[in-house]
Amino acid sequence: MSTQVEVQGAQEILREAESFVDREIRPFLHDFKQRESIPRETIRAMAERGYLAASWPSEYGGLELNPVDYGRFTELFGKASPAVRSLITVHTSLVGETLLRFGTDKQKADWLPKLSSGEWLSAFGLSEPEIGSDAKNIRTNWREEADAYVLNGSKKWITFGAIADVFVIVAENNGRSTAFWVERDFGGVETRRIEGLMAARETELAEIELTEVRVPKDHVIGRLNDGFEYVVTSALDHGRYSIAWAGLAIAQEALEAMVAYSRKRVQFGQRLNQFQLIRGMIGDATTKIHAARALCLRAGELRANRSPEAVIETTIAKYFASKVAVEVANDALQVHGANGFTDRYPVERLYREAKVLEIIEGSSQMQQEMIAHYGLKKYHKRGGKA
Repeated sequence: MSTQVEVQGAQEILREAESFVDREIRPFLHDFKQRESIPRETIRAMAERGYLAASWPSEYGGLELNPVDYGRFTELFGKASPAVRSLITVHTSLVGETLLRFGTDKQKADWLPKLSSGEWLSAFGLSEPEIGSDAKNIRTNWREEADAYVLNGSKKWITFGAIADVFVIVAENNGRSTAFWVERDFGGVETRRIEGLMAARETELAEIELTEVRVPKDHVIGRLNDGFEYVVTSALDHGRYSIAWAGLAIAQEALEAMVAYSRKRVQFGQRLNQFQLIRGMIGDATTKIHAARALCLRAGELRANRSPEAVIETTIAKYFASKVAVEVANDALQVHGANGFTDRYPVERLYREAKVLEIIEGSSQMQQEMIAHYGLKKYHKRGGKA
């Protein structure tokens, strides 16, 4: 009975979220683009409905969506606006779910309600000007003093870093990293918005300069010197799950745009959807999206069951769905022809935004390496002939 009630509750949340997206986000996408930001009133409206804490327990203001329903929730927002989906990925998954797992009872009680209510917006500070995929070798450093830890260094490409109120900052000391909870109003924190981006223009990407930033000793997340091994790897796993659904979202939106356009556009006296090569692209896109959705659902089910296979299946889903997003968005633009290069149609935006997914939360090449390592172990038949 409780499972059925939970399912019914989740379905109602998803229906309301879809209505919210159609009412509060889709009509204003051009405004978001012109402003190159998400209006604070939109973020507040999301917070009021619990959307900034969709996967969290209710005691912290969350909606308690299980991993599969949270994935579907992510897809709803990602289809309409990759920027709003990015906010959910960073604020809810990277920061919030990491704090839920590694924070102390006091940290969670003090900080999570402020995050769920939108009083605080958060960002995750890992990558640096010279460090991207090589995240173990960050240069931002910390030292210990009697009453605080002191941070110095730079972070770059930090999503929503320009407006975040709080940051999870990963810093090193003698080659070992630690995750710190850093508030913007701590002395020595400065942010600079990154301009001239090909995509993700509304996500307030920033560089963060940390100069003698004094962090209280009770602001360490997890254990000292175990930041990468535990906190960072877990946070990236949460992020990759969200990005897998983000790839699916862009691909699904691109397919729907491709189908709609092909059914209306007439060339050589026929609608585009009557040409065999166009139908071939639609058929391939449909197949790829069904496969990506199956991988996302499998990853979500394994996460819900706390399976040890959940991490690698999430990596596989992220890798495949991000590639599918690029491929389907590319085909959708091709079907639109010259019209696809104008912002009168959504494929121009989807084409740009899809590429980002092959880079963030671990590049596709990094994902390939991890998947290959898994495959070489899992499918090695010991004692078999070479």
